[in-house]
Amino acid sequence: MIAKEFSQVEKIFLQQAGIDQMSTQMPYITVENFPKLGMLASLRFLEWVAKNPNGVISLPTSKSSQYFIKYTQFFLENWDSPKGQALLNSFGLSGLKKPDLSGLHFVQMDEFYPISSKQHNSFCNYIETYYIKGFGLDPNKALLINSDLIPLAEEKSYNEVFPDLKIDLSLRYREAKNPLEKIQQKSILMIDNWCSEYEQKVRALGGIGFFLGGIGPDGHIAFNTRGTDHFSTTRLTATNFETQAVSAGDLGGIEISRHRLVITIGLETITFNPDSTAIIFAAGEAIADVIKDSLENEPSNQYPASALHKLSNARFYLTNGAAVKLTDSVDNYYQTGEWSHQKTERAIIDLCPKINKFGHRLTIEDLKADRYCRMIPNLNENTVQSVIDSITVKLSKGTERESNQVYYHTGPHHDDIMLGIMPYANRQLRDASNEFHFSVLTSGFTSVINQYVIDLLTETLSLISKGKIEMIRFPDFFEDGYKYKWDKDIYHYLDSVAANDSDEKRRGVCHRLVRAIVEIWEIRNEEQLVGTIFEILESLKNTYDGGKNPPKIQTLKGTLREMEEELVWAHYGVPVKNVHHLRLGFYQGSVFGEQPDSTRDVLPVLEEFRKYKPTRISLAMDPEGSGPDTHYKVLKSIAAAVKEWKKEEDLSKVRVIGYRNVWFRYHPADTEVVVPVSLNALAILDSSFTDCYLSQVDASFPSYQLDGKFSKLTQRIWVEQLKQIQFLLGKNFFYQHEKPLIRATHGLIYLKELTVDQFLSMAEELEKSMEGVQI
Repeated sequence: MIAKEFSQVEKIFLQQAGIDQMSTQMPYITVENFPKLGMLASLRFLEWVAKNPNGVISLPTSKSSQYFIKYTQFFLENWDSPKGQALLNSFGLSGLKKPDLSGLHFVQMDEFYPISSKQHNSFCNYIETYYIKGFGLDPNKALLINSDLIPLAEEKSYNEVFPDLKIDLSLRYREAKNPLEKIQQKSILMIDNWCSEYEQKVRALGGIGFFLGGIGPDGHIAFNTRGTDHFSTTRLTATNFETQAVSAGDLGGIEISRHRLVITIGLETITFNPDSTAIIFAAGEAIADVIKDSLENEPSNQYPASALHKLSNARFYLTNGAAVKLTDSVDNYYQTGEWSHQKTERAIIDLCPKINKFGHRLTIEDLKADRYCRMIPNLNENTVQSVIDSITVKLSKGTERESNQVYYHTGPHHDDIMLGIMPYANRQLRDASNEFHFSVLTSGFTSVINQYVIDLLTETLSLISKGKIEMIRFPDFFEDGYKYKWDKDIYHYLDSVAANDSDEKRRGVCHRLVRAIVEIWEIRNEEQLVGTIFEILESLKNTYDGGKNPPKIQTLKGTLREMEEELVWAHYGVPVKNVHHLRLGFYQGSVFGEQPDSTRDVLPVLEEFRKYKPTRISLAMDPEGSGPDTHYKVLKSIAAAVKEWKKEEDLSKVRVIGYRNVWFRYHPADTEVVVPVSLNALAILDSSFTDCYLSQVDASFPSYQLDGKFSKLTQRIWVEQLKQIQFLLGKNFFYQHEKPLIRATHGLIYLKELTVDQFLSMAEELEKSMEGVQI
């Protein structure tokens, strides 16, 4: 590992992290939480700027940079204040003069192409808003990738040259077939020349002196995706699916990002200056595999960030979650603190696939040969059996059917409950003595693309003109009739599912759309309804992809998601009134979202608990407040509500069920319940997702792990979890088991089960770790 002296700031963070040795190819520093990651990056940036006031910088344009920006602005505004000085002194910057950022040269690292710089979702706009204006940089010293200013053939705009905003890069190598293609071909070559000139401008400045960037799920830095040549330069290029998936949120759906090219600086651009301080920062367990690959492997085109290994001042700044799979972190897990049965479980379960042996075939010699299993205290012939027994107990608990319980299942977004615990919930639903409530805490409007609503509105207008939205002809419909029979619409839709009548299914959705428009816009007659639909259509058609909709249209999109949730649970007879839509106010679809508020966001949850008095509460229990951060904010709101409710009621018999879905996974050693999933349950999951989540079937905002529906990804995860436990218990355990439910198992779900006190303790620790340093 190549490393010069760490800076003063880095030394203090290293000391706080307790890192005294590293086995990686380049240095890294870990912090407890997402906010503190931003503070570390900010302090190191300001420390560097103080010594390089005229230096060349390149900074990130992602949501993950929000705390870096917030802390930098705080320090610049409070440099000489008592609080500012106290913080600076505590991190090794005592006596440092306030940096002047106006002398810095800024280099934009990447951008979608083409995209207007006037759009809020363009990176160019982000830089002008948060860095040039926000940090007080000199715009005349900024190298920006502005699609509006990149010259094209015949001085045409990109909308004229590329009417559908799609660019065929094969025109670089083949003959143009028509006049438009000739203009496109010439324009592509002009863009290539522009990129070469951009590269030369960066090099003329001496290269980038301070680079701060995130890392993608495929390991990309800037838009240098997996497989990129380490000597690559600034260029116009296509991306891969993983990158398109994570870009879908910026561009308004995978339909857009799949075809949108990018202009990016290259890996050689980043490493051109051998003295460059190049920092990659990352948060969350979801990125842990990529971090391990980037830090522990030799330089390879397969791992773009490994190009930084040759820079002596290159670093990775990581949250503990992002670093969790590093060999150093795993070693630390086993070597620190008291040994627990949980550690024994993890070591034995992980050993089985490592040496390709079922648990019952492991020998003492196998355990002693493993670097972690040999650490198990009192290692003996019964060690493996003790783990088999404990996992068997968890599996048995997952087969139990409870009665006389009140379940309150919560999800941060629509479909989270289904993708997290559907087979578990369905098993309890079969007992009529149980009461069920399904509650989605945010609106979810950001996951509904404009085109989906445009198509529905157009179809609704057609149905109205044909007299097929009959309810609007009822005398009292526009007064208060629209408020009733929402459950009848749900039943009508599911009848159409049963009859395989796609036309009637669509009409059922249009019914809900009409009810929602009447309620949101306070419509009083059919003429006003039709006029409003035309106005909504006009607004949507004039909104760029990924643009922010007006509040009423956001609410309309949210109601479509709400109907989808009602449809899923209506499969099992759950009435519409038992599916709750809380629409917590912190969810606004902004780049930098708000934190939950006690009155606005906690009180609605508390009122639900007071009203329904649940004995079982489920929630998405994700490890860090990094993406998707809505999960953490919902957990925080629920924990605050439970804490207040505990002051009023005896909650000793209440249990909190923690689940994870496609974003994060539990290790079975960290859970208390293992739920078997049958082929029937998998089929129900997929069919109900397909029939009910109509706005999501085509996966406009997919996971980078699968180019398809979330239900298919969930199925893959549950099947992989079964294989993990099969390695321990053996396949015979399942297909020869005395219980039919176990014999029918083809997937597994891992759940946590906590008492209220255990949950509140966990939530308080998580909140404490998330706070960082308050500013």
